[in-house]
Amino acid sequence: MSFTKLLIVFICGFVVWKLFMGDKRYKQNKAEEKTENLQASGEMVKDPVCGAYVSKNSDIRVRQGDVVLNFCSYDCRETYLKRIQGSEEGGKS
Repeated sequence: MSFTKLLIVFICGFVVWKLFMGDKRYKQNKAEEKTENLQASGEMVKDPVCGAYVSKNSDIRVRQGDVVLNFCSYDCRETYLKRIQGSEEGGKS
């Protein structure tokens, strides 16, 4: 009798695990598909520091003349600003 109960509990646990894993894969596939669609539609731009693709409507931006650069993170933006600040200081010496 206890073997049957153990088997039922195992089967129920397996079914619940498969449901969660299937949902996780579904969400992951949808996110990848959304990213591919955004890239295909031209709404993604490349981060000049790390090369990641970022939404053109990203909030993390730097305007350099007429060009607007988009960044994936504040760290990449700060790295870029330090880089251009260093090159400007190096050019003035």
